[in-house]
Amino acid sequence: MYTGIVQGLETIQEMRQGNGFITLIISNEKHFFDDVFIGASVAVNGVCLTVTTIDQTHNLIHFDVSDVTLELTTLKTLKVGDEVNIERSAKVGAENGGHNLYGHIEGTALIKSLERRGETYHIDIEIPDDNIKYFFLKGFIGLNGCSLTVNRVDRDTHQISIDLIPETLRLTTWKNAQVGDAVNYEIDQTTRTLVDTLENINRR
Repeated sequence: MYTGIVQGLETIQEMRQGNGFITLIISNEKHFFDDVFIGASVAVNGVCLTVTTIDQTHNLIHFDVSDVTLELTTLKTLKVGDEVNIERSAKVGAENGGHNLYGHIEGTALIKSLERRGETYHIDIEIPDDNIKYFFLKGFIGLNGCSLTVNRVDRDTHQISIDLIPETLRLTTWKNAQVGDAVNYEIDQTTRTLVDTLENINRR
C-alpha cells in the first residue's frame, strides 16, 4: 500500500526487452532504495512494481514490467533519461500524510488544460470510460503516483480539476506536465465499492 506522497525522482538508466515484459533499470541517486530488497513493492509513476534485481556495484534497481501493465499505463512511453516519481510502500505505524493507494492503475487520463497561477498549476483532466462517476468534489485521485484532491467535477465533460502546490511540482514529474499528456490514474477503491453497490441496489 502507498500514501500517494511521492518521495522524489529517479531516472531511467536502461530498458531491456524481454519475452512478454521489459526490465526498467532505475537509478538510486537519491538513496530511496538503500534498504530495498528483492520482492519489495515500489510505486513508479504510481504503478506498483516489484524489485527483481539490486545492482549494488552500479547503484541501480531493476523492475520487470509485463506487457499487460505496459499497455494499461504510461510506462510504455518511457525512454532512457526520463525521470519517474518514486514512492516506497508504506510502513505500518508510519505517518500517512496522503490517502490509501494500491498502485493498481485503472488506465490513463488526459490533461485537457493547464493554467499556471503564480507558482501553482491548475489542471483539468479528462477521465475515460465513464469512470467519472467515481470522483466527487473534495475526494481524491491518484495521478502518476501522487495523491491529489479533486477540486472540480464536471460529469458532462467527464473532467475533474486538480491544483498543484510548489512542493509537489518541485518533487515530481508534474513540473514538466503539458496539455495532451497522458497520466496514470487510480480510483479510490472504497469509493468504487460504494458507487457500484448503490448502482446494483438501484437496478433491483
